[in-house]
Amino acid sequence: MSQPADPTVLHPMPGQPRVVLLKPLVTSPLIEVGEYTYYDDPDDPTAFETRNVLYHYGPERLVIGRYCALGTGVRFLMNGANHRLDGPSTFPFPTMGGSWAEHLDLLAGLPSRGDTVVGNDVWLGNGATVLPGVRIGHGAVVGAGAVVTRDVPDYGIVAGNPARLVRRRFSDPDVARLLALAWWDWPAEHVTAHVRTLMAGTVDELEAAAPGVA
Repeated sequence: MSQPADPTVLHPMPGQPRVVLLKPLVTSPLIEVGEYTYYDDPDDPTAFETRNVLYHYGPERLVIGRYCALGTGVRFLMNGANHRLDGPSTFPFPTMGGSWAEHLDLLAGLPSRGDTVVGNDVWLGNGATVLPGVRIGHGAVVGAGAVVTRDVPDYGIVAGNPARLVRRRFSDPDVARLLALAWWDWPAEHVTAHVRTLMAGTVDELEAAAPGVA
Protein backbone atom coordinates (compact mmCIF):
# COMPACT_ATOMS: atom_id res chain seq x y z
CA MET A 1 0.00 0.00 0.00
CA SER A 2 1.24 3.49 -0.84
CA GLN A 3 2.34 5.46 2.18
CA PRO A 4 1.94 9.23 2.62
CA ALA A 5 4.97 11.37 3.36
CA ASP A 6 5.87 11.74 7.03
CA PRO A 7 4.69 15.16 8.31
CA THR A 8 6.91 14.94 11.40
CA VAL A 9 10.26 14.83 9.59
CA LEU A 10 12.15 18.13 9.80
CA HIS A 11 13.99 17.72 6.49
CA PRO A 12 11.62 15.93 4.07
CA MET A 13 13.89 15.98 0.99
CA PRO A 14 16.93 13.66 1.27
CA GLY A 15 20.14 15.56 0.67
CA GLN A 16 18.40 18.95 0.79
CA PRO A 17 18.93 20.47 4.26
CA ARG A 18 17.68 23.80 2.90
CA VAL A 19 14.08 22.51 3.00
CA VAL A 20 12.23 22.13 6.30
CA LEU A 21 8.71 21.26 7.31
CA LEU A 22 7.58 24.05 9.60
CA LYS A 23 5.12 22.21 11.84
CA PRO A 24 7.82 20.13 13.59
CA LEU A 25 10.10 23.18 13.71
CA VAL A 26 8.13 26.05 15.25
CA THR A 27 7.96 26.38 19.01
CA SER A 28 6.21 29.73 19.55
CA PRO A 29 2.64 29.41 20.87
CA LEU A 30 1.83 32.42 18.68
CA ILE A 31 2.69 30.58 15.46
CA GLU A 32 0.49 27.80 14.11
CA VAL A 33 1.47 25.85 10.99
CA GLY A 34 -0.35 22.97 9.32
CA GLU A 35 1.11 19.67 8.21
CA TYR A 36 3.35 19.47 5.12
CA THR A 37 3.88 23.23 4.85
CA TYR A 38 7.54 23.79 4.03
CA TYR A 39 10.14 26.56 3.86
CA ASP A 40 13.16 26.60 1.53
CA ASP A 41 16.31 28.57 2.41
CA PRO A 42 19.94 27.78 1.52
CA ASP A 43 21.29 29.65 4.55
CA ASP A 44 19.41 28.50 7.65
CA PRO A 45 15.80 27.42 7.22
CA THR A 46 15.66 26.30 10.86
CA ALA A 47 15.87 29.96 11.93
CA PHE A 48 12.47 30.66 10.39
CA GLU A 49 10.87 31.88 13.61
CA THR A 50 13.49 34.57 14.21
CA ARG A 51 14.55 35.49 10.67
CA ASN A 52 11.25 35.33 8.84
CA VAL A 53 8.64 36.25 11.46
CA LEU A 54 9.61 39.78 12.46
CA TYR A 55 8.49 42.13 15.26
CA HIS A 56 6.42 39.35 16.77
CA TYR A 57 6.00 40.72 20.27
CA GLY A 58 2.43 39.43 20.58
CA PRO A 59 -0.36 38.86 21.20
CA GLU A 60 -1.33 38.55 17.53
CA ARG A 61 -0.82 35.15 15.93
CA LEU A 62 0.60 33.94 12.66
CA VAL A 63 -1.51 31.06 11.30
CA ILE A 64 -0.39 29.13 8.20
CA GLY A 65 -2.43 26.28 6.77
CA ARG A 66 -1.50 22.88 5.39
CA TYR A 67 0.36 22.11 2.16
CA CYS A 68 1.82 25.61 1.75
CA ALA A 69 5.09 26.34 -0.07
CA LEU A 70 7.23 29.21 1.23
CA GLY A 71 10.10 30.39 -0.94
CA THR A 72 13.42 31.70 0.33
CA GLY A 73 13.18 34.99 2.19
CA VAL A 74 9.43 35.03 2.71
CA ARG A 75 8.81 37.39 5.61
CA PHE A 76 5.87 38.09 7.87
CA LEU A 77 5.87 41.53 9.47
CA MET A 78 3.80 41.40 12.64
CA ASN A 79 1.97 44.15 14.51
CA GLY A 80 4.96 44.84 16.76
CA ALA A 81 6.45 46.79 13.86
CA ASN A 82 3.92 49.61 14.33
CA HIS A 83 5.05 53.09 15.44
CA ARG A 84 3.09 56.16 16.48
CA LEU A 85 2.34 58.57 13.66
CA ASP A 86 0.45 61.29 15.51
CA GLY A 87 3.43 63.08 17.10
CA PRO A 88 6.42 64.93 15.63
CA SER A 89 8.61 61.78 15.95
CA THR A 90 7.91 58.13 15.15
CA PHE A 91 10.87 56.93 17.28
CA PRO A 92 9.83 54.41 20.01
CA PHE A 93 11.80 56.05 22.87
CA PRO A 94 10.35 53.91 25.73
CA THR A 95 11.69 50.68 24.24
CA MET A 96 15.28 51.90 24.59
CA GLY A 97 15.25 51.79 28.38
CA GLY A 98 16.58 54.21 30.96
CA SER A 99 14.16 56.86 32.17
CA TRP A 100 12.55 56.72 28.73
CA ALA A 101 10.88 53.47 29.85
CA GLU A 102 8.69 55.55 32.17
CA HIS A 103 6.74 56.58 29.07
CA LEU A 104 5.79 53.06 28.00
CA ASP A 105 2.14 54.10 28.03
CA LEU A 106 2.83 56.06 24.84
CA LEU A 107 3.18 52.72 23.05
CA ALA A 108 -0.03 51.24 24.43
CA GLY A 109 -2.97 50.99 22.13
CA LEU A 110 -1.05 51.14 18.87
CA PRO A 111 -3.19 50.10 15.90
CA SER A 112 -3.44 46.35 15.41
CA ARG A 113 -4.82 44.56 12.38
CA GLY A 114 -5.14 41.28 14.27
CA ASP A 115 -3.84 37.85 13.33
CA THR A 116 -2.05 37.17 10.07
CA VAL A 117 -3.66 34.15 8.41
CA VAL A 118 -2.46 32.13 5.41
CA GLY A 119 -4.90 29.54 4.07
CA ASN A 120 -4.17 26.03 2.83
CA ASP A 121 -2.33 25.18 -0.40
CA VAL A 122 -0.80 28.66 -0.71
CA TRP A 123 2.42 29.35 -2.64
CA LEU A 124 4.47 32.32 -1.41
CA GLY A 125 7.23 33.19 -3.87
CA ASN A 126 10.85 34.10 -3.18
CA GLY A 127 11.22 37.24 -1.08
CA ALA A 128 7.50 37.91 -0.64
CA THR A 129 6.59 40.11 2.34
CA VAL A 130 3.27 39.85 4.16
CA LEU A 131 2.18 42.81 6.28
CA PRO A 132 0.37 42.55 9.65
CA GLY A 133 -3.21 41.33 9.76
CA VAL A 134 -3.35 40.20 6.14
CA ARG A 135 -5.46 37.16 5.25
CA ILE A 136 -4.36 35.10 2.26
CA GLY A 137 -7.03 32.78 0.90
CA HIS A 138 -6.83 29.07 0.14
CA GLY A 139 -5.03 28.13 -3.07
CA ALA A 140 -3.59 31.61 -3.56
CA VAL A 141 -0.25 32.42 -5.20
CA VAL A 142 1.94 35.35 -4.13
CA GLY A 143 4.54 36.38 -6.69
CA ALA A 144 8.26 36.69 -5.94
CA GLY A 145 9.11 39.96 -4.22
CA ALA A 146 5.47 40.92 -3.71
CA VAL A 147 4.52 43.09 -0.74
CA VAL A 148 1.10 41.95 0.42
CA THR A 149 -0.66 44.86 2.12
CA ARG A 150 -4.26 43.68 1.83
CA ASP A 151 -6.25 40.45 1.84
CA VAL A 152 -5.85 38.01 -1.06
CA PRO A 153 -8.93 36.12 -2.29
CA ASP A 154 -9.12 32.34 -2.49
CA TYR A 155 -7.23 31.06 -5.54
CA GLY A 156 -6.07 34.57 -6.40
CA ILE A 157 -2.66 35.35 -7.93
CA VAL A 158 -1.09 38.59 -6.71
CA ALA A 159 2.18 40.31 -7.59
CA GLY A 160 3.95 43.63 -7.22
CA ASN A 161 4.52 46.28 -4.56
CA PRO A 162 1.94 46.78 -3.28
CA ALA A 163 0.63 43.40 -4.42
CA ARG A 164 -2.35 43.57 -6.76
CA LEU A 165 -4.64 40.85 -8.04
CA VAL A 166 -3.40 39.56 -11.41
CA ARG A 167 -6.11 36.97 -11.93
CA ARG A 168 -8.00 34.12 -10.30
CA ARG A 169 -6.74 30.60 -10.90
CA PHE A 170 -10.28 29.30 -11.43
CA SER A 171 -13.73 30.67 -12.16
CA ASP A 172 -15.93 31.69 -9.23
CA PRO A 173 -18.09 28.52 -9.54
CA ASP A 174 -15.00 26.30 -9.58
CA VAL A 175 -13.49 28.15 -6.61
CA ALA A 176 -16.69 27.45 -4.69
CA ARG A 177 -16.45 23.76 -5.60
CA LEU A 178 -12.80 23.60 -4.54
CA LEU A 179 -13.54 25.25 -1.21
CA ALA A 180 -16.37 22.77 -0.63
CA LEU A 181 -14.00 19.88 -1.40
CA ALA A 182 -11.34 21.24 1.02
CA TRP A 183 -8.97 18.51 -0.13
CA TRP A 184 -6.34 19.64 2.41
CA ASP A 185 -8.58 18.18 5.11
CA TRP A 186 -8.69 14.74 3.47
CA PRO A 187 -6.88 11.92 5.27
CA ALA A 188 -3.25 11.75 4.14
CA GLU A 189 -3.82 8.25 2.80
CA HIS A 190 -6.61 9.54 0.53
CA VAL A 191 -4.44 12.43 -0.64
CA THR A 192 -1.70 9.90 -1.42
CA ALA A 193 -4.05 7.87 -3.58
CA HIS A 194 -4.98 10.93 -5.63
CA VAL A 195 -1.77 12.92 -5.94
CA ARG A 196 -1.93 12.86 -9.74
CA THR A 197 -5.47 14.23 -9.75
CA LEU A 198 -4.53 16.93 -7.26
CA MET A 199 -1.55 18.07 -9.32
CA ALA A 200 -2.79 17.62 -12.88
CA GLY A 201 -6.50 16.81 -12.84
CA THR A 202 -9.64 18.87 -13.29
CA VAL A 203 -12.10 20.08 -10.68
CA ASP A 204 -14.56 17.47 -11.98
CA GLU A 205 -11.98 14.72 -11.47
CA LEU A 206 -11.19 15.98 -7.99
CA GLU A 207 -14.88 15.92 -7.06
CA ALA A 208 -15.06 12.33 -8.32
CA ALA A 209 -12.05 11.43 -6.14
CA ALA A 210 -13.44 12.93 -2.95
CA PRO A 211 -13.81 10.61 0.05
CA GLY A 212 -17.19 8.93 0.14
CA VAL A 213 -17.86 9.38 -3.58
CA ALA A 214 -18.69 6.07 -5.18
